Amino acid sequence: MSDDHTHVQEFFTARAAGWDSRFPDDGPAYAAAVSEMGLGEGDRVLDAGCGTGRALAPLRAAVGSSGTVIGADLTSAMLKAASQAGRGREGALVLTDVTALPVRTESLDAVFAAGLIAHLPEPSENLRELARVVRPRGTLALFHPIGRAALAARQGRQLMPDDLRAETNLGPLLARSGWLMTSYVDEPGYFLALAVREP
Repeated sequence: MSDDHTHVQEFFTARAAGWDSRFPDDGPAYAAAVSEMGLGEGDRVLDAGCGTGRALAPLRAAVGSSGTVIGADLTSAMLKAASQAGRGREGALVLTDVTALPVRTESLDAVFAAGLIAHLPEPSENLRELARVVRPRGTLALFHPIGRAALAARQGRQLMPDDLRAETNLGPLLARSGWLMTSYVDEPGYFLALAVREP
């Protein structure tokens, strides 16, 4: 396991138990982001880096009882928190590395990823792995329940030109990884970039 993975696991393991209580008002933003994905009854969707599973309920509502919802995360403590919150009822919780998914090629309709891109060790390769598991013209949603500038202010830092989530950086990064960005929203309380998997 790389140092990157170890750092991510340590970071989230230490925060898992109180994660949801730190961000109690994010639910509507998650639901709004999922509603933009165009999911339908019976679709198969992965929440990549699902954490405590806050997207699983809106994802389940979008795909219905005949759909498939998978929450994948690298940190067992986050999945335990998801399970304790009852979110395992909304989808399967899988302990796995989203940079090497145990999922068949082109077997999913969509991927939802909240706050994931900042934790990817090799963003271009890792986004290509997400493209591998999604059918052609399937959807990727890169989401954060806070905009880039507001997040930087919360963390006491400046926005940098090399920020992966900046529109001028993210579009080309997605294009190199098998995705075509179709929309981009970066507001104080909401970040959402949507892309479709290139045929």
